[in-house]
Amino acid sequence: MALDKVRIGFVPLVDAALPILAREQGFAEAEGLEIELVRDMTWATVRDRLLYGHTDAAHMVAPLAIATTLGWGRPAVPLSVPFVLGLNGNAITLALPLARQVLDDDGLGDPVTLGARLKAVADARAATGRRLRFGVVHRYSSHNYKLRYWLAAVGIRPDHDVEIVTTSPTFAADALAAGEVDGICVGEPWNSVAVDRGVGRIALVTAQIWRRGVEKVLALREEMLGDRREVVERLIRALHAAAAHFVDPATRDASAAILARPEYLDAPIDPIARAIGDRVRVVPDTEPLHVPDFMFQYREAANFPWRSQAAWLYSQMVRWDGTPFSPQEAQTAQGVFRPDIYRAALAGSGAPLPGASSKLEGAIGGTVAAGSTQGRLMLGSDPFFDGRSFDPDDIAGYLRALP
Repeated sequence: MALDKVRIGFVPLVDAALPILAREQGFAEAEGLEIELVRDMTWATVRDRLLYGHTDAAHMVAPLAIATTLGWGRPAVPLSVPFVLGLNGNAITLALPLARQVLDDDGLGDPVTLGARLKAVADARAATGRRLRFGVVHRYSSHNYKLRYWLAAVGIRPDHDVEIVTTSPTFAADALAAGEVDGICVGEPWNSVAVDRGVGRIALVTAQIWRRGVEKVLALREEMLGDRREVVERLIRALHAAAAHFVDPATRDASAAILARPEYLDAPIDPIARAIGDRVRVVPDTEPLHVPDFMFQYREAANFPWRSQAAWLYSQMVRWDGTPFSPQEAQTAQGVFRPDIYRAALAGSGAPLPGASSKLEGAIGGTVAAGSTQGRLMLGSDPFFDGRSFDPDDIAGYLRALP
């Protein structure tokens, strides 16, 4: 029987693992699919391939799917997100001269203490006319918004006290080495590559800013849900099986070897394996630290597209683009995430399926049982570092309360 072909665009990052493993480990074939993967270096190119029909779906930074649907930065094209490819997995890595000014030991920094020290350096640099410069992977990326969220909460004004510019993930270590930026917020393995090259030092991981922060997603043109809905559901099942495979400690080395290939990440195996195993080498030539939930997958319905996560991203887009809050846009933004498609695809599979489509974000202090339409669902602690929580039903009030 002929397989249905699905072309998926991706950027070489560890969190592109699920479509890669679905192809390489037979999960796609088991669903009657042939996945063809298209590698690009920038998120803009991944998006454009998707919009112009060169690919059927894409590994994408979540806010970019929302911005594209809203028509921010280009003519609007409706996208849908029926599956989240993972939570967190990013880090903030500082150039060594800056790291020596703000960090004492070989561990991860504390967001508040590190923030206070960084503010002193940022203020001193701004007074000389040479502001600190941070690189993020795209204007509409969770990296940008988590970095900004942290900076603003510790009293550093993005775009005023510091500069934030765009850099491709694969060239982020080069930007640090060349002195073009003082810090980067990118995904793995590129923080670890910077550390292993001796040009950077990991200061924070984004799980310290928001413990369960949404990261990459599977994005597709909305029309595909009408034209090829059944294929989309099979793809979701293949990705879900790949996620279960990804988190199995017994598969870690094999997965890292696959991802490291030239056609995928084209990167050393060791930093990829460390990321998969929640191990982070913070300082060159030291033992990696175990960082729980550094790269969060599969457990606690991690791949479920919560509409409240889309709402939080929209709140940050409004905050930092300086556009007025719009209830209509907020509804559209939340509608990009499609929990209904996820549930339909995995019905009968035994996978836990949340009964709700939204929740208070950052409000869970410990492990709690959550309502589900299938299976038993437990959700773990998901705090923001500053103790705030986010109510998707009161975005305007949330924005008014932010610094």
